[in-house]
Amino acid sequence: MIWIMLPAYNEQTDLPKLLEKLEKALVDSDYRLVVVNDGSTDLTDEILSAYKDRLNLDVVLHPINRGLGETERDGFEYIAWKADRNDVIVRVEGDDTHEPKYIFDLINKLNEGYDVVNTSRFQPGGGQLGVSSYHAFISKSANIFMRVLLSIHGVSDYSCGYRAYRAAVIQDALAIFGNNMIQLRGLGFTSTLEIIVKLNVLGCKFTEVPFVLRYDQKKGGSKMVGSITMLGYFIMVLLYWWPFGGWRRRFKGLDTLYAQDPAQAVEQYKLGGLKRKGVSSGLNL
Repeated sequence: MIWIMLPAYNEQTDLPKLLEKLEKALVDSDYRLVVVNDGSTDLTDEILSAYKDRLNLDVVLHPINRGLGETERDGFEYIAWKADRNDVIVRVEGDDTHEPKYIFDLINKLNEGYDVVNTSRFQPGGGQLGVSSYHAFISKSANIFMRVLLSIHGVSDYSCGYRAYRAAVIQDALAIFGNNMIQLRGLGFTSTLEIIVKLNVLGCKFTEVPFVLRYDQKKGGSKMVGSITMLGYFIMVLLYWWPFGGWRRRFKGLDTLYAQDPAQAVEQYKLGGLKRKGVSSGLNL
């Protein structure tokens, strides 16, 4: 089964267009669309109610706005507890900037033996429309910064959340990291990067497909506060490299063991196991 995870906050302008496209793209597929409505105060909830009879749709509702980090975490958790290990999870933005036509490019690449398939604006054939030169420069610079300091093999676009995951690796990551699979939940869009950093620590195999970000189709306002997200990136790099209990040190050897025997890796590193060895659970923001 294909699980589509879609975070939404005040998307009344763009959501109907996206839902129409998803309905057409997935008409012949075994799928479930899970929308996490993050405390929207506009007509997002009414729009979702109107589509419930047309789509295989589940809605997870936050009574108040909690931010993207908690929204992504709750969406992944909801799907992980319901999905089979052979299922696929595709995370799509709710603002009509991610065209559904790429869903099957992601899944086809996943079927070549990868654990996570990323979309990339920076692969040949990729790009972005409707993004100012200034913001394009900032995005490119941020991705170079992350590539140098975090270096995930197979990834060139670190800040785009349009990805496909094997459900099994999300389930295993939740078993190992628990609530800290997305730890920096209060720091803007940092969670979009943190999820692949944690899956890299786990030992997942990554690759990418080119895609074009359609920011020109977005009619609603941006939810991103760039300064908070950049602060989150700096804190994440610190937590990753920190020599006294940072992520690399705390989970040393996990990636190698997971590649050899995922079940044994989960058993050895599962939530709580490292605490018994005297390692703290770390910072939550």
